[in-house]
Amino acid sequence: MPVFSYTASDHAGKKVDGVMEAADVRAVVERLHRDAYYPIRVTPQAGRAVWWSGRSRVSPRELLAFTQQLATLVEAGLPLDRALSVLEGLATSPRLQSVVGDLLRGVRGGSAFSEALARHHPRPFSRLYINMVRAGEKGGVLEITLRRVAEFLEARAAFVESVVSALIYPAIITLASAGAIVFLLAFVVPRFAVIFADLGQAIPLPTQILLQLSAVVQTYWWVAGLVLTAAIVGWRVWTSTPEGRLAWDRVVLQIPFVGGISLKVEVSRFARTLGTLLTSGVPVLSALAVVGEMMSNHIVSRSVQSLADSVKRGAGMATPMAESAVFPPLAVHMVRVGEETGRLEEMLLKVAEMLEADVKTELRRIIGLLEPIVILTMGLVVAFIVVAMLLAIFSINEVPF
Repeated sequence: MPVFSYTASDHAGKKVDGVMEAADVRAVVERLHRDAYYPIRVTPQAGRAVWWSGRSRVSPRELLAFTQQLATLVEAGLPLDRALSVLEGLATSPRLQSVVGDLLRGVRGGSAFSEALARHHPRPFSRLYINMVRAGEKGGVLEITLRRVAEFLEARAAFVESVVSALIYPAIITLASAGAIVFLLAFVVPRFAVIFADLGQAIPLPTQILLQLSAVVQTYWWVAGLVLTAAIVGWRVWTSTPEGRLAWDRVVLQIPFVGGISLKVEVSRFARTLGTLLTSGVPVLSALAVVGEMMSNHIVSRSVQSLADSVKRGAGMATPMAESAVFPPLAVHMVRVGEETGRLEEMLLKVAEMLEADVKTELRRIIGLLEPIVILTMGLVVAFIVVAMLLAIFSINEVPF
């Protein structure tokens, strides 16, 4: 996606410089307007900064460690510039050191910390990160806000790692099974095929089927690769359009098992992000704008935008959440209770915790069923190969000498 540098001003007339990744200039202008900035100049950048390139990005783990350390130093009473100076020296990679050094120069040059962070948007600092820091600066509670940002990043990282860890084992089993079967068909079976062909003996039907499969794998393997590549490219092109992406996201939500888990992941991300922003003092409309952009599923993103329209009319969030038929009923009821009791941010965080726990439980249940299915399937395929080979070997005794 292209990168643009911009100059904008806030309501007080103070100029802010930064960079932003967006589809075009209009998208940059619209995002600045949503953040209550007035764009003055937007120009495309010829290249990205050093820490944006593929191998030199600041990783989520590095960002989490930086935020935790910065929160600890600021809570200990160190001035922000000195804390950044310490972290610049402690940086574990050149890319992180470059980012921290640039933040330090911006703060010492008179910029607010949020403005210095905005110059590096969207990597590594997201709009959520910047808006929370900006709210903390306005409220004079930067150290508390930094700790909340660190807690948010840590909770999100823990959830992602738990999901990935749950999927690693079945993925390894599946790949190993597929690799073993392809190896047998491409390298082992052809050796027996030569022996059977030299004997000139009629071979059993299962062996004939196996030999045909082996010949197809050996001869037309490139066709499978071509079809797979074409399918991936076609999918990427299709989902790069707004209509295609919307249709694909709708299909994902309708897939059995996968759709329910995907929806819960999206809603938990919505609840945790919105709850964290509201707890940090970010206005609800600004928070909803940030959350809407963080949703990877466009169906959910559109529902979040409708929530923002409802809040503008003063109707609250619970009613449009129920009307959208996207959010789980439990989430709707807890948001309604939060609005009635004035504890909306607390209820949102509880919704996130409950949905994340449900996702982990469902993944364990599905993986518990998937593992024996994969092992059984591999066993049946390998058994068929072995039986087909043995039948052919036994038939050798019938060859007249």
